[in-house]
Amino acid sequence: MPLSAITNSLPAGNKKIMSQPVYITNIAAFLPNAPVANEAMEAILGQVGRRPSRARKLILRSNRITARYYAIDPATGATTHSNTQLAAAAVRRLAEQGCDLDTVELLACGTTLPDQLLPNHALMVHGELGLAPCEVIATAGICLAGMTALKYCYLAIRSGEHNNGVATGSENVSAGMRGRSFTEETGAEAELLAKAPEIAFAKDFLRWMLSDGAGAVWMSAKPRANGLSLRIDWIFQKSYAGELETCMYAGAEKMADGSLQGWREYRPQQWLDQSIFAIQQDVKLLNDRIIEYTVTRPLQELVAQGKIKADQIDWFLPHYSSGFFRDKVAVGMEAAGCTIPQDKWFTNLSTKGNTGSASIYIMLEELFNSGRLQPGETLLCYIPESGRFSTAFMQLTVV
Repeated sequence: MPLSAITNSLPAGNKKIMSQPVYITNIAAFLPNAPVANEAMEAILGQVGRRPSRARKLILRSNRITARYYAIDPATGATTHSNTQLAAAAVRRLAEQGCDLDTVELLACGTTLPDQLLPNHALMVHGELGLAPCEVIATAGICLAGMTALKYCYLAIRSGEHNNGVATGSENVSAGMRGRSFTEETGAEAELLAKAPEIAFAKDFLRWMLSDGAGAVWMSAKPRANGLSLRIDWIFQKSYAGELETCMYAGAEKMADGSLQGWREYRPQQWLDQSIFAIQQDVKLLNDRIIEYTVTRPLQELVAQGKIKADQIDWFLPHYSSGFFRDKVAVGMEAAGCTIPQDKWFTNLSTKGNTGSASIYIMLEELFNSGRLQPGETLLCYIPESGRFSTAFMQLTVV
């Protein structure tokens, strides 16, 4: 039904449609424990089988990550923070910045892998924080889960439903990346790695790519009285799942026809024997399609709509999973007629790691609190997801 039809059916006094600006006024990040250097990764995560991974050095050379964080005690191997606790820690840092958590009207939390199947992740974060009753929603997905949580808050405030909200993205992926969770790679797979390193994307690749962390933003209908805020100009999200099969998955096995068979179709022993719950990636599909579907096609649409003018972007914040993709993203943008010079790019992938749904929060937090932003500058954020190929772009203006 058209919006005009809905408004015309309302009583005369209710026909005004609320539309108010939305600002990100505070951003916080939480990274557990001390940074982990490349040489220490396998000791903390645990070795798979009888020998060190042959893939690790090849992957780290390609992804250009030099440090990351794990919610694991390096001395004991014990978990130090759950996913819930990571998200709650980021929200508490908003309170340290002056946000009054007693006034929160909406809490939206996104993550890839929550600590449990039920209840949902956001309810667990709400309980961990001990907040007063408020609207709470969890968003599912992979890297886009943090953005869908942020967009839910944005739309709720913009519509006038709420005047403030907190959105989070968090990951505790290390809990499933320990060596004990994987079967030993075969000699044949190891030999293939030397000839074609991208084969490691399937399983072992992700052990050396993903890490833990959380971010949170305070969103409001009003900017900060003192200091900078980020006005949300628009958020664009699009899925191409209707055109492509699954690329990244967990809790399932990919069949020969491209379909997924879920974990409930397997016996418990098969979950272990076949690493059903390991995060896996269809490498060929990823390399063939990720740039076309998460960069070029959506940017062509945004440029055609007049939403993006490349020469007016002061900061580009791309969430790519590996330094391997940086130049490929640039080529995809050029093909879309949206070239942004790389001296305008900002990323902290090399020092903070790939934290999935939390990555864009952790990037924004560092830049926002760096003192480098100036009023009037425009930020463009890019968040892809290879699960079944979806993407998001968000434009912000510094005020």
